Amino acid sequence: MAAGDAVCVGGHGTGCADRLSGSRSHVRRVGVGRPAAAPREPRGVSGLVTVAKTAQSGAPGHAATPDSGERKEWPQSSRPLCTHTLAHRLPCGLWMGSGPRAMNDIGDYVGSNLEISWLPNLDGLIEGYARNFRPGIGGPPVNVALAIEVASIDHISEANMEYTMTVFLHQSWRDSRLSYNHTNETLGLDSRFVDKLWLPDTFIVNAKSAWFHDVTVENKLIRLQPDGVILYSIRITSTVACDMDLAKYPMDEQDCMLHLESYGYSSEDIVYYWSENQGQIHGLDRLQLAQFTITSYRFTTELMNFKSAGQFPRLSLHVHLRRNRGVYIIQSYMPSILLVAMSWVSFWISQAAVPARVSLGITTVLTMTTLMVSARSSLPRASAIKALDVYFWICYVFVFAALVEYAFAHFNADYRKKQKAKVKVKEQRVEMDVKNAIVLFSLSAAGVTQELAASRRQCRAPGNLMGSYRSVEVETEETKKQGPQGGLRALFKPIDADTIDIYARAVFPAAFAAVNVIYWAAYAM
Repeated sequence: MAAGDAVCVGGHGTGCADRLSGSRSHVRRVGVGRPAAAPREPRGVSGLVTVAKTAQSGAPGHAATPDSGERKEWPQSSRPLCTHTLAHRLPCGLWMGSGPRAMNDIGDYVGSNLEISWLPNLDGLIEGYARNFRPGIGGPPVNVALAIEVASIDHISEANMEYTMTVFLHQSWRDSRLSYNHTNETLGLDSRFVDKLWLPDTFIVNAKSAWFHDVTVENKLIRLQPDGVILYSIRITSTVACDMDLAKYPMDEQDCMLHLESYGYSSEDIVYYWSENQGQIHGLDRLQLAQFTITSYRFTTELMNFKSAGQFPRLSLHVHLRRNRGVYIIQSYMPSILLVAMSWVSFWISQAAVPARVSLGITTVLTMTTLMVSARSSLPRASAIKALDVYFWICYVFVFAALVEYAFAHFNADYRKKQKAKVKVKEQRVEMDVKNAIVLFSLSAAGVTQELAASRRQCRAPGNLMGSYRSVEVETEETKKQGPQGGLRALFKPIDADTIDIYARAVFPAAFAAVNVIYWAAYAM
């Protein structure tokens, strides 16, 4: 490379050439790794390499080869800048080779020889700067514009009534004490410079806990414009309280809010407002939540009155969430329906299979109880009755009713057997009494002594024939007395067990279907 050539790093080689003093420069670009007319330069720099040939009328710089380790020296008035960005404003006269040697040269050059005249004197700006006082203290309040970008909503807990959100909070205000007129460039400053500035004391009102991110560095951004406008951005993860109405759980919709407010400055010192660019929240449309769907959001601004401290401005973000019902239908509703249907199987089992019907009924009842307990473990112990609780109890009643149905049918079957046995015994006793009366009449007509008749009537209370008549008469009167009671019992006449099962096979499914229609109409619509 000939003496007088300059190497510029970055994609703004023409900018370098324009800044060269003297005659017009001839600029050509050589892409790394592709053929060019000029010899290929060492691969010490990625990107585009611009070679600017200059014809200096004054004292030319001293040429140096890449291996010589020497720097090209440019006149102070003709040191060009390589790029238009602040981070890469290096003199074009700087030769960059490959390896640690080149990096050391850059550091040495920047640390010792770099002088950028347009940069404002930050030390002069903050000299006498009182960071403990707001801008324009004693005058009108500071207008602070807020904007939010949602990175994630990680967890929504019904048990604790909270959600966790990671956001980028952008705040912008004007501090005339930091204005400068050296250039129109916006300065991107190091995050450590934040400690030297006044900042709004914005906090999250309904936050339970919050923390900043500091990997790999503190996630803070600060930019300073010439007119003193400051943009301050931070990344925050916060667990925020959300008052939930769980009466329709899991078919509920929740409105979770994020309240931002000044902690110490009243409305006389700070006025918050949403940025004009905050027409929508960036990131919400890309979020995929496990249990909820974000249907809408809105912004509100209000003044909070505190008797002891005054009025404080508050900005609120309202996020409307609708719970996804699919997972609950699979985990809670479908198992409950299947358990109820399983309890109906006992209606088709014989009444004589007592162990089978009893075990089936008890198993379904215990399983339903376990399902209810496990579903409620993830919910707060609130006094409000939730829609899922109502459905569980509906299913529990039907499962328990199926068990009671078998008990009722079995009781009726057993009662009918006992009644038939009693009737048979009574019929046998009446038949025996009639036979005994006939025998006594026959013996009396034949002249049989009373002793023989008494021996034949040992099982009977009467001691003579008249007693036999009385016995028959007494039994007849007792039967007449039992007549009205038998009529009363006829109103509660036992039903055949098989008939009960036949009715249950139709009544239980129809009743369960009707209750489901009422339930889903009340809670889902």
